[in-house]
Amino acid sequence: MPMGLQFGREICGRLELAESREWLVTNGIGGYASGTVAGILTRCYHGLLVAALNPPLGRTLMLTKLDETVQYGGGTAQAEPRYYPLHTNRWTGGSVGPHGFRQIERFGLEGSIPTWRYACADALIEKRVWMQMGANTTYVQYHLLRASQPLKLTLKALVNYRDYHSRTQGSGWQMTVVPLDRGVCVAAFPEAAQLTLLSDRAEVTPAHDWHYGFDLALERERGLSDREDHLHVATLHATLAAGESLTIAASTERKPDMNGETALKHRRIHDSKLLGLWRSSLTVDPKEEFTSRLVLAADQFIVNRSTPQDPHGKTIIAGYPWFSDWGRDTMISLPGLTLATGQPDIARSILRTYARFVDQGMIPNRFPDAGEAPEYNNVDATLWYFEALRAYYDDTEDDDLVQELFPTLADIIDWHCRGTRFNIHLDPADGLLYAGETGVQLTWMDAKVGDWVVTPRIGKPVEVNALWYNALRTMAKLARRVGKPHQEYEAIADRALARFSRFWNPDLGYCYDLLDSPDGDDDSLRPNQIFAVSLPESPLTAAQQKGVVDTCAQTLLTSHGLRSLAPNHPSYQGTYRGSPHQRDGAYHQGTVWGWLLGSFAIAHLRVYDNPAQAREFLEPMMNHLIDYGVGSLGEICDGDVPMQPRGCIAQAWTVAEILRAWIATESVSG
Repeated sequence: MPMGLQFGREICGRLELAESREWLVTNGIGGYASGTVAGILTRCYHGLLVAALNPPLGRTLMLTKLDETVQYGGGTAQAEPRYYPLHTNRWTGGSVGPHGFRQIERFGLEGSIPTWRYACADALIEKRVWMQMGANTTYVQYHLLRASQPLKLTLKALVNYRDYHSRTQGSGWQMTVVPLDRGVCVAAFPEAAQLTLLSDRAEVTPAHDWHYGFDLALERERGLSDREDHLHVATLHATLAAGESLTIAASTERKPDMNGETALKHRRIHDSKLLGLWRSSLTVDPKEEFTSRLVLAADQFIVNRSTPQDPHGKTIIAGYPWFSDWGRDTMISLPGLTLATGQPDIARSILRTYARFVDQGMIPNRFPDAGEAPEYNNVDATLWYFEALRAYYDDTEDDDLVQELFPTLADIIDWHCRGTRFNIHLDPADGLLYAGETGVQLTWMDAKVGDWVVTPRIGKPVEVNALWYNALRTMAKLARRVGKPHQEYEAIADRALARFSRFWNPDLGYCYDLLDSPDGDDDSLRPNQIFAVSLPESPLTAAQQKGVVDTCAQTLLTSHGLRSLAPNHPSYQGTYRGSPHQRDGAYHQGTVWGWLLGSFAIAHLRVYDNPAQAREFLEPMMNHLIDYGVGSLGEICDGDVPMQPRGCIAQAWTVAEILRAWIATESVSG
């Protein structure tokens, strides 16, 4: 199991560094646990149990944290016992206390399991946090590795019950706390899902004491409410001798498994199986540590989404801690998260799941958290579906799935040709795909604040038409394989290919980002054109492909992705921070996107046929594994140096695309 990703007091002992690094564990049904290495709350999304009450959504904060204190040493007339806080809190006004981060000697990942070591005099305590797969159950285990005398551990359990996007002001809220054998059961209100909090050996004293004024620094940085209250519901006491452990379970189940060693073994077996599947799928030796980390990270995004036709259906969470499953992100991520990790069966399940939600020739853009009907405001997600299916078919040659899906695929193409929602239609004048209407965001550059669509891109976006061309070629290929008519798809594709030349701007040496918009053709330098090179079927000439790659390399490329807009553009925004209005205004106006780096590397490989050089563009991402979401890759970075990581700490398509591109250049590893 990989354990090389770890660091000591050089980071753990400095609050500004330890609180800027976050950890994540997941349960495969949409629930998660997350926090900072320092143990301090900085987001409303932090918690030891954020349960998916309506999997994969309905995510609800239930157990916020355990505030730990150690009593160790002394006990004689000559020496008083010493108390060591292991927890850290920041309070309204900015004061920090206690300073438990000072006891952290080391933090690391044991497979997917965050692990801390706390040094208290000569005692050394190890803490692990993990979740049970398929259940809203989090385990926290304390193991006394070293001590010269017994150590007393006191834990204060702080709970909540709210949507994970919200905040709680606790004044006057009376929850029901029922004592259990070595635990408590908490009901926030009569209709609420109950939290069972149990230990395997602690003495438990119920409580009902609101702790007011936790300060959420990152929410303030994001221009959002930065204060929250949490309820202390129980205090747990245990005395450990060297070699002994204490296990805590927080669960929506009444009787979670309280055998800590068994539960931990199951999680380790899960991680080992993932790595085994991945290794067995490879034809070359991997760079073990980096790629194995990405494989474990990839698994965090794959969750259950049951349908009446398939209770075991799968989908992909776009990013943690706040995104749900988005159609676009799912299809872009599918090859890297499933095929590159040796799990084509999961890819198949995802493709079948989304096919059941096709409506008017479109897959959903996203499934809302509150459980409303799916939203369909996209033009590219359905086209990415074809690319995901192509990758799956190339990997498996699964004719049965193609036969099953072919009527749906044909219906999709038909809807796009005759027109569907949001003015998405094939333009008979040039065979290119047009999309868009006022007030609606349809491409991946989808930021919207109120009625303001930041990058409307109404017209013919370059990546949409590259995807359209590839979808048609894929459709023709699949039609031939299953004995269906293919000539019409080839004809439409040939027409799109012939007129794709309209996107090339010979004066600038790169592609227009958008044709035929209400304001004319848009020659803004954006990364969307890279897909006209990286997709399997390029509609550009070899010289044009080189022009696109070189231009993106010289102006948009950074160590952690491609800028979404050239820095010399008047609308360029080099930092992503501030109010929601400010952040959304910068989201696709210069902000660096990590997922684009994978397609850039693939495009560079296509143009220059130099795998070693293509690999070099990906290597800085190894450093990114420890500077934001530890063990994963984040969503975005500032466009300006030092390119501070922002957004989600773990983003599906970033992990997927870096892993996919890394494996594509694996033959030159070492």
